[in-house]
Amino acid sequence: MSEDSGSSLLSSDPAKRADVAIIGGGPIGLELAAGLKHAGVKYVQFEAGSLGWTMSWWAPGTRFFSSSERIEIAGVPLALTHQEKATREEYLTYLRAVVRQHALQVHSSSKVVRIEHAPGAGFSLAVARSTQGVGGPHSVPFRPAPDALSAWHVQQLVLAIGDMHRPRLLGVTGEDLPHVSHYLAEAHEYFGQRVLIVGGKNSAVEAALRLYRCGARVAISYRGSEFDPKRIKHWLRPELEWLIERGKIDFHPRTVVKMIESDRVELAPVEGNSAVKARQVPADRVLLLTGYVQDPVLFDQLGVALVGDERVPQLDPKTMQTDVAGAYVAGTAAAGSQSRAKLFIENSHVHVHRIVRSIAGVEPPWPLAESLGALEQ
Repeated sequence: MSEDSGSSLLSSDPAKRADVAIIGGGPIGLELAAGLKHAGVKYVQFEAGSLGWTMSWWAPGTRFFSSSERIEIAGVPLALTHQEKATREEYLTYLRAVVRQHALQVHSSSKVVRIEHAPGAGFSLAVARSTQGVGGPHSVPFRPAPDALSAWHVQQLVLAIGDMHRPRLLGVTGEDLPHVSHYLAEAHEYFGQRVLIVGGKNSAVEAALRLYRCGARVAISYRGSEFDPKRIKHWLRPELEWLIERGKIDFHPRTVVKMIESDRVELAPVEGNSAVKARQVPADRVLLLTGYVQDPVLFDQLGVALVGDERVPQLDPKTMQTDVAGAYVAGTAAAGSQSRAKLFIENSHVHVHRIVRSIAGVEPPWPLAESLGALEQ
């Protein structure tokens, strides 16, 4: 944005007003919209990209780790003919169906670029047309033209913006080379390639299995000595370990990336581990699946306190309201930049019930499953 576009927005067009603004069009944001609509609250919802933007840049065919009943939203069943876990494509189709069934209005391709807060007077939002959501492999800096901004004024708002906005960079030489990526693409692209995957959580393990099955020669570099059963889905770890034991996938435990070159990666031992030697691993493609971080710019504009290394927004867990009166957080956005995932779709449904209860004084019309409401965050 230019300096001019940062001028006061508190003179918003009176016609563009609502009681509540929901920023984010992912599953929890949509579920919240349905809850507020059924409570009779006048809301407006903005999504910088398309519905479920984060899932739209997942590799084709990616399956959820959660079962269908855990990721259902707004009382709409997620019925699948194969009775297995939903794919990315199936879930995006499901989200469109939820929007239609509840007749929700989502302003997609609409990015909130600035928020101003005047205590007692609500919030003013500057919104710009955008061509993509926040994050993803093709993300580029967003600079809207000042004259293309529209303004909204609301009394309360909810940040349901997620937490996977930028890759967690390693900061090593060669990380910006064209054959290096922080995102898994279509598996077919890796056929016949030597692929080094860096990471040891679910995304790295699943990528290793998928690329091996697709005909890539896969190697994994991981800081740990073995894969943590508490951090890997139980059906993935045994298969990966079986392939490693038989030499089908190369495993480089207790190593970190020191430097990336055009056809190889230099691995060094984890600091203090003299038992592991430095080595060079040949690689045509490098996947740095080391996690993602949240873009805190909207929290910073609001003045929300962000706590700890993960910059977790300070909030009241009974209502999900932050330390800024009238500003709420829902979904994985409430966990900041998660280094170890604690919030998912399945244990964020309770956020919707808390926020609707706080804003409207009623419960959403669909029940919160006891098992989901009791999940630890």
